[in-house]
Amino acid sequence: MIWRAIAVWFGILVLANINGAARQLWLIPRIGEPAGRVVSTLALCGIVVLLTWLTVRWIGPDTAGGALRIGVVWLALTLAFEFLVGHYVFRQPWVALLEDYDVTRGRIWPLALLVVLLAPLLTARARRLF
Repeated sequence: MIWRAIAVWFGILVLANINGAARQLWLIPRIGEPAGRVVSTLALCGIVVLLTWLTVRWIGPDTAGGALRIGVVWLALTLAFEFLVGHYVFRQPWVALLEDYDVTRGRIWPLALLVVLLAPLLTARARRLF
């Protein structure tokens, strides 16, 4: 189950990077940075839910705990990718990476992390897998 979940997470990663490129190249130049980030984050939340909906039966959690473990793995992989690759590969300073967590500045990235965490559990329940 976990290996299938990790495979799906890699699909989420690819789509998230496409979403991020679209935000930088298309959304932000047209609607500005704050609105572009909000639209992009909401789009990513939809992508995560849709991909999870389409793959949760294949992943195969048979309990709520199993589905929640998938969400925890996805969240850990997402945070590791964001901070480790963001800092060590893309050379972003830690302060810049943490800016997306400042909800007082209108950043709603933590919502995407919550969706990543809960999508396996909620979609598995909606699809009545357990």
